[in-house]
Amino acid sequence: MGEFSRSIASLTAEMLACNTLEKAQAYLQSLNEPISLHSYIAGSFKAWDAGSTSSVDSFEPKTGRLIAKIPNTSEADVELAIHHAKLAFPTWSKTPRSHRSDCLRRIANLIQENRELLAVWESIDQGKTLERAQVEVDRAVSNFSYFSTYILHEQTPARMIDATSTSASVLTYEHRSPAGVFALISPWNMPLYLLTWKIAPCLAFGCTAVAKPSEITSITAFLLTAIIHESEILPPGVLNLVLGDGPTTGAALVASPNIAGVSFTGGTATGIALRKATAHQIGKHLSLELGGKNPLLLFSDALVPTPDHPAPLPHFAALAAAAAFTNQGEICLCTSRVYVQEASYPAFLATFAAHVRATYAPGTTPAMGALASRAHYDKVRGYLALAEREGATFEVGGVPPEEPEGGGYWVGPVVLTGVRGGSAVLREEIFGPVVVVVPFGSEEEGVRLANGSGYGLAAVVVTRDGGRMRRVGEAMEAGVVWVNGWLQRELVLQGGWVGV
Repeated sequence: MGEFSRSIASLTAEMLACNTLEKAQAYLQSLNEPISLHSYIAGSFKAWDAGSTSSVDSFEPKTGRLIAKIPNTSEADVELAIHHAKLAFPTWSKTPRSHRSDCLRRIANLIQENRELLAVWESIDQGKTLERAQVEVDRAVSNFSYFSTYILHEQTPARMIDATSTSASVLTYEHRSPAGVFALISPWNMPLYLLTWKIAPCLAFGCTAVAKPSEITSITAFLLTAIIHESEILPPGVLNLVLGDGPTTGAALVASPNIAGVSFTGGTATGIALRKATAHQIGKHLSLELGGKNPLLLFSDALVPTPDHPAPLPHFAALAAAAAFTNQGEICLCTSRVYVQEASYPAFLATFAAHVRATYAPGTTPAMGALASRAHYDKVRGYLALAEREGATFEVGGVPPEEPEGGGYWVGPVVLTGVRGGSAVLREEIFGPVVVVVPFGSEEEGVRLANGSGYGLAAVVVTRDGGRMRRVGEAMEAGVVWVNGWLQRELVLQGGWVGV
């Protein structure tokens, strides 16, 4: 093993020993330079030279401190990763489902064993609270354990076509074959959670993967591959990791003719560009989960006390707050537009605002950490400054300072009213701890307002009326609609994921 290989092994060992925030922070303080992360190709971590390889600086959101250097994996190395994934595909695709299931189950167990370690580094790297990071690591475990079982019991359609006077009866059935090498591109808001949501089904169904996490949050992807590498669960080439930004590494990955499909979660503009860039490759599978400007539609009937539910107002105010501010609002499924029926609007707004003030101070609640980057801080601040210029009322919060206080990218929860209907604040995705509350009159008006954005990712309907649940729920122009709840769903639920 060469000098550089020993340094990579030393780095991973040191990071894997940091299973508390205190240990991880002490380790970072002890370093004379940022951590250098590495791509993982064909079962080995790839050395890179800072003198000849461009890189991306990665900062700790809670402090603004530089903590890592992310190499921009070159087009040649991206093609190398794809090449090895393609070499691994014939054997992996024919590996019995029972064995692939066992591999996924073992990876799920490894993630569970390293829960605290992964949560600590996710919290440091992304800015979320440790408690929220632990929830997301648990979901990463579920992603692998779920698909390890799912592939053993998957059913495909089959039926008989009756005989006719000119032909015998015919059995028709659907047979699904692994497609090849997939590019898995995950975002910065829930790095490990969403990366594993792509890796697990990809490997489960016999495809091989070249994964690219966001350059803003690459640490847990690096650590996950290190953990899997040490376990020797997967053959070389089945799972590869290429680090880097979109224009350099991501563009090379999706453009390759040797990529059978792309699964991308991220911003709408990037998704549109990706779709255009691959339009000429007609056989390439494309899955895009993009932005959201999701509505929560609350009807007055839901706030009538009953013996079984004597305090519905604080309950649904808490639900609306959780749906708006969990993970600092950095979830594509967060509801950033809350529409409340006029009769209940004053009482709801007062209760909602009081709950948000008491519960969602950043850094003091399991739900609210720092925003993921300085660029995102500036974006969110820009929308809040626009709301102020347009005369909106800040029921909670205000415009954060131009220069982040204390170096970290902290933005407190913001509740706005009086936002004009055509404002960008109400129509564009902010992706931060910002919610607009708007009254509506009739059911028809509520549906029209809720459907009035260019997005169609998700929606929440709050009502006790069974007929209204279905009527309004089915009228929502959204891929996923929750009724009286938020964020619970079947892992393979299919929806019309619309960005713009």
